[in-house]
Amino acid sequence: MPLLRSYPFFLALGCMIVLLGCGSKSDQQEIKIFRYNQHNGISSLDPAFSKNQPNNWAVNQLFNGLLQFDNSLNVKPGIAKSWEIAADKMSFTFYLRDDVYFHDSELFKDGKGRRVVASDFVYSFNRILDPATASTGAWIFNGIVADEEPFSAPDETTFVIRLKKPFIPFLGILTMQYCSVVPREVVSHHGKEFRNHPIGTGPFVFKTWEEGQVLLLTRNERYFEKDSLGNSLPYIDGVRISFLESKGTEFLKFKQGDLDFVSSVDESFINDVLDKSGSLKKNYAQKFRMQKSAFLNTEFLGILVDPEHPKVKNSPMKHKLIRQAINYGIDRKKMLQYLRNNIGKPANAGFVPIGLPSFASDKVRGYSYQPDMVSHLLKAAGFPNGKGLPAITLFTIPTYHDLCTFIQNQLGELAIPVRLEVVKPSFLRDMKAKGELGFFRGSWIADYPDAESFLATFYGKNPIPPNYTLFRNELFDALYEQSISEENVNLRYRLYQRMDSIVMEEAPVVPLYYDEATRFIHHNISGLENNPMNLLILKHVRMSDPVSGS
Repeated sequence: MPLLRSYPFFLALGCMIVLLGCGSKSDQQEIKIFRYNQHNGISSLDPAFSKNQPNNWAVNQLFNGLLQFDNSLNVKPGIAKSWEIAADKMSFTFYLRDDVYFHDSELFKDGKGRRVVASDFVYSFNRILDPATASTGAWIFNGIVADEEPFSAPDETTFVIRLKKPFIPFLGILTMQYCSVVPREVVSHHGKEFRNHPIGTGPFVFKTWEEGQVLLLTRNERYFEKDSLGNSLPYIDGVRISFLESKGTEFLKFKQGDLDFVSSVDESFINDVLDKSGSLKKNYAQKFRMQKSAFLNTEFLGILVDPEHPKVKNSPMKHKLIRQAINYGIDRKKMLQYLRNNIGKPANAGFVPIGLPSFASDKVRGYSYQPDMVSHLLKAAGFPNGKGLPAITLFTIPTYHDLCTFIQNQLGELAIPVRLEVVKPSFLRDMKAKGELGFFRGSWIADYPDAESFLATFYGKNPIPPNYTLFRNELFDALYEQSISEENVNLRYRLYQRMDSIVMEEAPVVPLYYDEATRFIHHNISGLENNPMNLLILKHVRMSDPVSGS
């Protein structure tokens, strides 16, 4: 298809033909197609490989799982209309809807999508664990579900999961795109090529994918979810995803009205679009609007704290007072204002970020910028005014060089000498995994909407990964083990907050900021709501007449 590859006009025309057939001009004007760009590409439309944001965003339009979350990250029904947790907390029983159908496929009888039954989930979840699938999501079940027959279907609408040990946060894991239901007959027929022949139950149906060029989805006329007034979802007729590799070009296309929204803005445009307070500049506010909300990512500095580790024995950071002094020595508010146009919030509470229901800055006290406390702690640690304190090497990657230079300068002014070591991402990743870095910059993004996803990084029985600091604390471990079996949400949150407070006291990390997701949307788009997982949800989107180019 050389014309589609070479000429945007023919590509757009081809897309319209595929989606609209041969309708009249007036019919075509009524068609509502939501357009966005995925600059870093999509590697698979198979939920078993939903390993990153690009894949997740597309898979979420095509598939459903047992559970989903609302905008506040509360777990709510999906294909499962209700569920029960056994008294011993060793199994979950899900009761499924009986009105959910797979998309149409020639591999089904008469080409019509058949009804989803419990055995489809047995197949889908076993497939994730099957080494032959080589799913990137096998970790979500490994060590959690029972070794023998973890999944069963007593009848068509009852699905049971048995666990190896109690783990209540498992409900959050089940909202992940990895846990989508897929049809055995279609997957078996296509094998690995299911990645580009997806058949799911989602609000949109796969139409065509010209890899690296365009992905087209159309409205699922048999979708099971309805809005609060009983209207069928989704509202729009389809989705068009382009794959322009340049974020700068992407933003220009958005300004011209060729895209309906963009997620974040290229660094080359940020000072043009946003003021230093992080607000949209007035000249753009008339053309589009900005959404800014919590994103479950904590940016931090990690510190190796295992006292038996060779990297720790001779390091000044084996002293908790030095680790606390570093925490007090960074002006996070100033850092965000000057380096990020106030995108993000200062991490002055714990490691668990804003956006999770258990976050409570009044119960978890972290660190703010207090130079006097730095001086006091240095003296108490035996380094008055920094005298005798050796330089500490901070490892980072080029992307975060400016941020780490800011930290280096701030700590240097407070008599904490820091050397920067800028390395390749692969080197940093490998050395962290080997426990060879005493001080490093890191990010922790939630895999699922539960604070356990963050606190597990400090559980003493966890290896690297995820316990990159080799933190061990008996009280923390006892609280963690209690929390994962606590069914009462409020009690579990209190346990999370106590655990986070222990981490802040012992300071194996220096939380820098809680990230925020920014989205830029044209005024004719409504119903596109943000969420702290930054998952793209299009089933509620409405579109009025398109805006003119800017």
